[in-house]
Amino acid sequence: MSESTSNPELIEKFWESVPPAWRQTRSHIHAIAVEKFKMTEEQFQVLRRIRKGSTSVSSLANASQTSRSAVSKAVDSLVHKGLVVRQQDPSDRRNIPLALTEEGQRVLDTIFNEAEAWLSTRFACLTSEQTESLLLGMESLRIAFSKIQLPELPFIAI
Repeated sequence: MSESTSNPELIEKFWESVPPAWRQTRSHIHAIAVEKFKMTEEQFQVLRRIRKGSTSVSSLANASQTSRSAVSKAVDSLVHKGLVVRQQDPSDRRNIPLALTEEGQRVLDTIFNEAEAWLSTRFACLTSEQTESLLLGMESLRIAFSKIQLPELPFIAI
């Protein structure tokens, strides 16, 4: 283990910075999704994951570590709202891939654009030197966490 990864000051700064920043960001995105588009956190996450390439209820359930029935319920609601469509796979009728509608894509774009604008206001108080340091730090954080191969924890339903 290198000295920088076992540095107590580094670890303390991580805990002081990353979780609060993520909680605020997540809370802001959640508020947009719930207040503006009347969707649950689960529905927002389903839209986001479909946009990233998960196209089946099974893959969505695995990605979110929730039950297929909970994901299916969220998908049903999104289909009813006109944000997601179920498509027919001509080569395998049992396979019903999911896709965003134009409206679903517009909703996600709006949420992410508003989140980016909100983040821009947070970062506006930084000097150019602080911004450069933060960019380097974020890249270091990405590298540190991309190299860790944590064992997969078993899913426990509560």
